[in-house]
Amino acid sequence: MVRIAVIDDHDIVRKGLIAYLETEDGFDIIGQASNGREGIQLVLTEKPDVVLMDLIMEDGTGLEATKEIITAGSAAKIIILTSFYDDEQVFPALEAGAFSYMLKTSTAEQIAEAIRKAAKGETVMEAAVAAKVMNSFRQKKQLLHDQLTEREFEVLCCIGQGMTNQEIADKLYIGIKTVKTHVSNTLAKLQVNDRTQAAVYVHQNNLLKS
Repeated sequence: MVRIAVIDDHDIVRKGLIAYLETEDGFDIIGQASNGREGIQLVLTEKPDVVLMDLIMEDGTGLEATKEIITAGSAAKIIILTSFYDDEQVFPALEAGAFSYMLKTSTAEQIAEAIRKAAKGETVMEAAVAAKVMNSFRQKKQLLHDQLTEREFEVLCCIGQGMTNQEIADKLYIGIKTVKTHVSNTLAKLQVNDRTQAAVYVHQNNLLKS
């Protein structure tokens, strides 16, 4: 039996969810709350397995409630159920510890399935939300060497080949002081401490094959 708490300040939405979930086998609605403060108290007292959490509420947001519940050590899986999926809502909620992120445009069946999966430790993301997360991941992964200038990238590749500053200067037809400046800027942008780490970065990312 999955024990569920529903936290939403819209009376019709909250009661509608509960009415549907009560018809599903294996679900036990242990309580409901109409705002963040009541929700926190409900979760910490009744210890549900899964929480359906609205984000925008009058007395304490779902984000604040999620943070406090997680910080208090609750094992409840919090599913954000909201109408919003902009970056300002999605990423703070996930960083706060939300387990899944669903939109209120989801069908009742999809929400029920998300609850079952959460109870088994499986995360569910609305397609639009999942796309945002993946795009953010890709951008972060590409961020370091993509921010280098063309010349800095050439210098980095030379470092990856084990060249000295003088050898780089000779190859690129630039002064030794200019090379040192490029090397310094490149190390800073890659967030590495020395040339050895920069060379490792080059080979880990297969930059010499670019």
